[in-house]
Amino acid sequence: MTPQEVGALVEALPGVKRKGTPQQPAWYVHDRLVARLVDPTTVLVRVPLEAREALLEAHPTGFGVPPRYETHHKVEAYLDEVDPAALGTAVELAWEMQRH
Repeated sequence: MTPQEVGALVEALPGVKRKGTPQQPAWYVHDRLVARLVDPTTVLVRVPLEAREALLEAHPTGFGVPPRYETHHKVEAYLDEVDPAALGTAVELAWEMQRH
């Protein structure tokens, strides 16, 4: 996936607003982070911890959790490896969690 495809995916969800910079856009709902582009090949997505484990097990090359995010509701998606449907699921989980 490309960063532009990620943007289109996230921005298609109701209430999502793009913030950040052109190089590192971030997407929010109700001023709560849904996803943020870390670099051209990595997007950070907020997901519930219990859902994060399932994503990691099902897609071990598409998602990862660096040590600094182990206790946070965050997962990194690697755009060169991630299945677009799996990233869609992660983004929807983040949107659900953050819109309440």
